[in-house]
Amino acid sequence: MRKVFPITICLVVLSSVAPARRQAEPLANENKSGLYARSIEQVLRLREDEVDLATAALIVSEHWSDMVYGRRYLSRLDDMALEIRDRLRRGGRRVNSRAIPVINDYLFNELRFKSIAEANDPNSLFLHTVMDEKRGYCLSLSVLYLAIAERIGLPLYGVVVPGHFFVRYDDGRMRFNIETTSNGGTASDEHYINKFNVPPGGNDSIYMKNLNKIQTLGCFFNNLGNSYSDVGNMDAALMAFEQAVEINPTLSESRANLGNIYLKKDLVREAIDEYLTALQINPNDAKTHNNLGNAYTQRDSLVLAIDEYQRAIALDPSFADAHKNLAIVYSREKRYGRAIAQLNRALDLDSNDAGCYNQFGDVYSQMNDYEQAISRYKKALRIKQDFVDPHYGLALCYNKLGLVSDEIWEYQQILAIKPDMLAALVNLGNAYFSLNKYSRAIEYYNKAVRIKPDEAMVHYNLGAAYSKSSKHTEAITAYLKAVQIDPEIGDAHYGLAFGFYHAKKYDLAWTHIKIAQKLGVEVTEDQLKAIESRLR
Repeated sequence: MRKVFPITICLVVLSSVAPARRQAEPLANENKSGLYARSIEQVLRLREDEVDLATAALIVSEHWSDMVYGRRYLSRLDDMALEIRDRLRRGGRRVNSRAIPVINDYLFNELRFKSIAEANDPNSLFLHTVMDEKRGYCLSLSVLYLAIAERIGLPLYGVVVPGHFFVRYDDGRMRFNIETTSNGGTASDEHYINKFNVPPGGNDSIYMKNLNKIQTLGCFFNNLGNSYSDVGNMDAALMAFEQAVEINPTLSESRANLGNIYLKKDLVREAIDEYLTALQINPNDAKTHNNLGNAYTQRDSLVLAIDEYQRAIALDPSFADAHKNLAIVYSREKRYGRAIAQLNRALDLDSNDAGCYNQFGDVYSQMNDYEQAISRYKKALRIKQDFVDPHYGLALCYNKLGLVSDEIWEYQQILAIKPDMLAALVNLGNAYFSLNKYSRAIEYYNKAVRIKPDEAMVHYNLGAAYSKSSKHTEAITAYLKAVQIDPEIGDAHYGLAFGFYHAKKYDLAWTHIKIAQKLGVEVTEDQLKAIESRLR
């Protein structure tokens, strides 16, 4: 069971006692205040030299899953550190740079810890998972490596570059990098600068610098936010990213990720601010330019959006999403030729992109070229049969062409995949309504009402279907609900007038027909006279 990441809630497991020492000579982190930390908030109040990185990481693990018992992992880490220290002593080696080959051999050859190429499993971030499964990606393997080094007193530091994390040995005289995803191999600073396109940032930049343990935790919070985002816990993701930005304000990834969460929460202005700050730090980040374009699109600032998508494509011509997003904006501006050109470029990158074919269908549909739209939607479905969007696009095309039976079939396919899709339920009800099959229309409108009871127009449609079925009592109930939610629906007031007239409640019929007339509904003199005559 995953839980929200509450910064201020204290843990019991790690705070009851410090891990028991089983050796005569203590490890290097013996009696650090960080071993007694009860919460991340408490960890962040410590002096940097009192922080125990593993304890902090395991506090986070315990918040992620209540199946984790942190002290067990701390004890295992101590045992690993003791084993490495004993091997160093047996080999006559000091705790210096000569310890690195011993650690590498123990972790990667004997215990067989391995790296994961793609960080697509949110669980792989956590120290407990790395220790249980003996696999992790750059940051999680580096946290393990740093935790062991801390216990034997080895001068190691975390180092961050855009999209990657590694370890560095630096004793003031000797310095070299350690790549935990390559079994502890070494690589030059130039390798990382060139491979990860490290932006120049001077003394204020966090990139390529030796990080202290609090800064390393800041990088950890950034990835923690991604983990929570991956499992759909946006509130916990927001807290983690905000903590990451507070600790490492010059880490562009944290800024960009915080912007992504703000955008998902419709906090567009805040998202734009974070994206702009991220791009001040790292102006060559194509993904952030693309996401800033998305924020501008959401704000309807289409000229600015186009500029950002074009910047993203200039930095990464193979960025298919940027091509597709640019096509969306061109379509909104009715520049359909340019939209089609961008979609063709996206298809050149991936000819089996079902989403791209679906987007092609949307463009042709906006152009009223329904035959071309139908062709593209069907191509999307040949690639991905359970793709709802092209079914919906096909239904709209068939509606425009008057092919109601085909329209109904498409909505039925959608509801087989996504039974609670409101638009499909309402439109299917509308299709049956157009065929005078009012009982079927009522069936689907009622399903829509159960899903979204505060949608006024669904209640109005339901009232219309009941009215056509001469079920005037039910129609009145539906129309009343519609005007209760939105009093400005003139047609609903008109429907109420009709219903109350049949119910012989002529005063109410007169009230609502006058409201309908005031709201712009066309009311004939004969209708007014018919109701007025009943009032005498």
